[in-house]
Amino acid sequence: MEKTVKANGWGARDTSGLLSPLEFTRRATGDRDVQFKVLYCGVCHSDLHMIKDHWGFAHYPMIPGHEIVGVVTEVGSKVQKVKVGDNVGVGVIVDACRKCDQCVNDLENYCPERIDTYNGVLPDGSLTYGGYSDIMVADEGFVIRWPDNFPMDKGAPLVCAGITTYSPLRYYGLDKPGLHVGVAGLGGLGHVAVKFLKAFGTKVTILDISADKKSYAIDTLGADGFILSNKPAEMEAAAGTLDGILDCVSVVHSLQSLLDLLKPHGKLVVVGLPEKPLELPIFSLTMERKMMGGSMIGGLKETQEMIDFAAKHNILPEVEVISMDYVNTAMERLARGDVKFRFVIDVGKTLKAD
Repeated sequence: MEKTVKANGWGARDTSGLLSPLEFTRRATGDRDVQFKVLYCGVCHSDLHMIKDHWGFAHYPMIPGHEIVGVVTEVGSKVQKVKVGDNVGVGVIVDACRKCDQCVNDLENYCPERIDTYNGVLPDGSLTYGGYSDIMVADEGFVIRWPDNFPMDKGAPLVCAGITTYSPLRYYGLDKPGLHVGVAGLGGLGHVAVKFLKAFGTKVTILDISADKKSYAIDTLGADGFILSNKPAEMEAAAGTLDGILDCVSVVHSLQSLLDLLKPHGKLVVVGLPEKPLELPIFSLTMERKMMGGSMIGGLKETQEMIDFAAKHNILPEVEVISMDYVNTAMERLARGDVKFRFVIDVGKTLKAD
């Protein structure tokens, strides 16, 4: 019985981050595995950090991509969740210990032994490879059922960007109708957060440094307010007005200015991942009992809940669909913020076998 299957993708071989065609192998479909043809894969900002080893734990060769959707081509004999022909998705993780308190409580994303979809190290020492590739093999427990008639190209980023914003809004109680919630950074994460918040029934104010985004924020996304976070007068005028803020900014920035916008007992929740540590202003937390926390994606149960909620409310990211051979240019554009708001690779139609 064949233990591996051939696959083709685009990967980085070193810290230059340059992506090029790469042939590799995946495991053959096991009893509980799902194999699927990758149709689309979103480009996450973390892909850019990872291929260039900005965070210091990259393994090469690396095939990025953890916003993966496609159609099932083969299932193992014990798979019950999906069948051949079904549409599915895979997000940021592909395995966990399944025994610890986190796993038992459907929080596999916080399992200390979780394995990432790419750049993860398997028990045998081999690496995991992501969705910039033609096929994917994953345990059915880490596969998301894709809702009928829900667009896969626009929807692909939801299995990362969607759950990254949905989960903290739910967990920290910022999903209650009538609350006034700020979203810092109107980008790939931020614009999805706004869509979820509006569906929850909250009042939303967007904080961003680009005045060019204001009309889109108000007229298209339906935000209730827009503040230029680099304009002290606008920030001061909004001091003490927000019940919570979801901080989606992925570059170094001031937490003090965000904490100042919160009401007493307000919550600042960070999901953006800057390259360098941020300074934490303890005094601002203690004087008005403000809270600061973080969040990383969500468990598989909650991810399925998020996808189903998004389909019900027609929540889809704004995307620019690109070909596989455009991905290096896309990375350059992503680095300078030149995308509205998420790149999605049309893997199915544009990835050619080398």
